Amino acid sequence: MIISSLFKTYKTDSLLLPVIENFSLNLRPNSIVALVGPSGCGKTTLLKIIGGIETPDGGEVIREKGEEGDVSFLFQEPRLLPWLSILKNITIVLRPYIDGEKKREAIGKEFLELVELSEYMNLNPSELSGGMRQRVSIARAFAFPSRVMLLDEPFQSLDAELRWSLVKSFTHLFSRDEKTTIFVTHDIHEALLIADVIIQLSNRPMKIEKSLPIEMKREKRSLNDPSLHSLLKHFYT
Repeated sequence: MIISSLFKTYKTDSLLLPVIENFSLNLRPNSIVALVGPSGCGKTTLLKIIGGIETPDGGEVIREKGEEGDVSFLFQEPRLLPWLSILKNITIVLRPYIDGEKKREAIGKEFLELVELSEYMNLNPSELSGGMRQRVSIARAFAFPSRVMLLDEPFQSLDAELRWSLVKSFTHLFSRDEKTTIFVTHDIHEALLIADVIIQLSNRPMKIEKSLPIEMKREKRSLNDPSLHSLLKHFYT
């Protein structure tokens, strides 16, 4: 994916608020780029433009071959339909793409098994804990037939133990089904465990201040690893 010279300004009655100004970024196919930056700098606006929810004032987002079509979104809150079982919450998003309810259910069951929720598949979201609901959201995002995934702080509101458990679930699914991914976070430690590249962003209008590639394989990373701490130290100097 190529993000080329994006501009976005919000207009109010009395002023213009430039949020994104001449922003460009190249993403390697099937890689994860983490965007780290202050609140309100334009990260969510960028995701909305990539996802087609908002239109830029200038510039363009160019998808590589295989990245065309709809995108998977993973938000801070689960956004599950409360009147459907968690299995149906997955199969419903597959209807436009997969013919046959049995095929859709087989896909849904497969991904619920991968996040260790098979035994809860017939329960509604209200019957699950917050962490379990977010695992359903992760499963649904990977089950959705898209080659592009956008994550907007999906682990932000959770306690530390649950957050790292969900990071593990996410990286496990990603190793099985890689997608071109942009991951917005305020937590540099999440970025260290998940991303192939970490990008530090400025206050708005959003610009890239620095970039940190991470060569270590995801499955070998640990926050106790001195080499990751060395990378982090380099990032902030």
